Amino acid sequence: MVIADLKLYARLLRYVRPYWRTFAASLLAMIVVAATEPALPAIFQRLLDAGFVERDLAFTQWVPVLIIGLALIRGGGSFISDFCIHWVGQKVIADLRNAMFDKLIRLPTTYYDHHTTGSLISKFTYDVTLVTSAATNAITVAVKDTLVVIGLFGYLLWLNWRLTLISLIVGPVIALTIRYFSQRLRAMSRAEQSAMGDLNHLLEEAVGAHRVVKVFDGQSYEQSRFAVGTNRIRRFAMKGVVAAAANVPLTQFAASIAIAAIVYLAIVQAQRDQTTVGGFVAFIAAMLMLLAPLKRIVQVSQSLQRGLAGCESVFSLIDEHPEVDDGTTELDRALGRVELINVSFMYPGTDKFVLQDVSLTMNAGETIALVGASGGGKTTLANLIPRFYMLQSGQILLDGIDIRDLKLGSLRANIALVSQDIVLFNDTLAANIAYGRLAKVSREAIREAAQAAHALAFIDAMPQGLDTVIGENGVRLSGGQRQRLAIARAFLKDAPVLILDEATSALDSESERHVQEALEQLMQGRTTLVIAHRLSTIEGADRIVVLQDGAIVETGRHEVLISQDGVYARLHRMPLERVTASGK
Repeated sequence: MVIADLKLYARLLRYVRPYWRTFAASLLAMIVVAATEPALPAIFQRLLDAGFVERDLAFTQWVPVLIIGLALIRGGGSFISDFCIHWVGQKVIADLRNAMFDKLIRLPTTYYDHHTTGSLISKFTYDVTLVTSAATNAITVAVKDTLVVIGLFGYLLWLNWRLTLISLIVGPVIALTIRYFSQRLRAMSRAEQSAMGDLNHLLEEAVGAHRVVKVFDGQSYEQSRFAVGTNRIRRFAMKGVVAAAANVPLTQFAASIAIAAIVYLAIVQAQRDQTTVGGFVAFIAAMLMLLAPLKRIVQVSQSLQRGLAGCESVFSLIDEHPEVDDGTTELDRALGRVELINVSFMYPGTDKFVLQDVSLTMNAGETIALVGASGGGKTTLANLIPRFYMLQSGQILLDGIDIRDLKLGSLRANIALVSQDIVLFNDTLAANIAYGRLAKVSREAIREAAQAAHALAFIDAMPQGLDTVIGENGVRLSGGQRQRLAIARAFLKDAPVLILDEATSALDSESERHVQEALEQLMQGRTTLVIAHRLSTIEGADRIVVLQDGAIVETGRHEVLISQDGVYARLHRMPLERVTASGK
């Protein structure tokens, strides 16, 4: 292996270190098994010479006992070795998964913008399992079979050093063969992992969009896409199989040439009485016994390269930089004054500003509504306040403190978010309301939040009330019910700053009425930033801010802006179906 591979493997072994006692037990058992390997040809050598040539019946009577005892020792050692090494391997996989997940939930939003969910899931479900082949299988072969080869080779040298040295001729040929095919196997493993991530993404899309697939008769299209993805995986897997399959016979062919020469010279020596019958048979038996461990040593290159490719994928996630959290200031409960000063922003990897020199002050307890056409920058502005993205220029202040100087936990503890895309978990209603830091609140506090969000009536009608499991992303609830759960969560958090990102869009009139009443109660006494879908819902805002092409073009109350007959007035006159829901 090259230096980079050695460093990668050494890093993997650091995850084995906490379990070194079990690992050492496995290695010790391997050594016992390897040490007994030359014993079998040695027994047969003595059996042939003493039993058939010298007629030593005293020794031959013990041969069955020796064989059974040898089998018991080898069987026990193999069991202990396999159990311990796989126990360590599963612990390493669990630790790597935990390390990946710990990093995943702390990554910045930009990372999720550039990686599909399917590719991330593939790292946890597929790539990490390949690591066991490097952490366990490769070590088993490297230790046990290497010791077996050394033991048998030493025994062969003791029996007949001249014949044994001939086998060294094929060493360079075998080494070059292994090196070439190892590089090929690594490349195919990387390609297969990438293809597996793409396939997971296709599967996730098909499951998540199953209603759209059915309504628009997209089954054939999705089937063809999935078939292309599975075929890509098959092709890369078969290329790896070809490389692995060619590796072994080529190595064995090189070894067979040496064995053929050794057998011929051994026969010549036997004819010249330079070796005994037992010595000849033992030498040939030991040579043949060498083939199996040599084959496994060659084959381990396949699992090792796949394992190292899995390590590259796993460690690439673990090595990602988490969200920047270099703030030093703690803020208990903010008053809620938010100031944007000359804020400009563009998304990473683009060259166009989404927001340009935006300045806006939101006084404590004030309700500000953001309106504008799709792409005007409304949602982007809302995402900057909790620092989902980092500013390129300008400042955002909370109670006069730059949010970059605040610790992330302290900043976000003062902000509640209710958006159109409600995120719920496959858990109970109570757990979804009291999520995260709120999980320790009392049952009565959860009920009060649900009551304030106009959600308690439908919750009490559920089979298990607050203990009802709602399914993946609240699939068993209506849109209005899901929205009211999100509002209940915001009520329970009781943050001084509230962001409502089109929270009443895509709801029927009855649901919208309940949600709007809950929102009006939630907004009381809080600094609220509302991104509006239906302009009629924000007519009572303290101020309406109109964004166009990333800049503020109008500001004022509803009546004033209508009288000015500007951008807001034109938006207000548009049919509701033409008012878009996007904010980027």
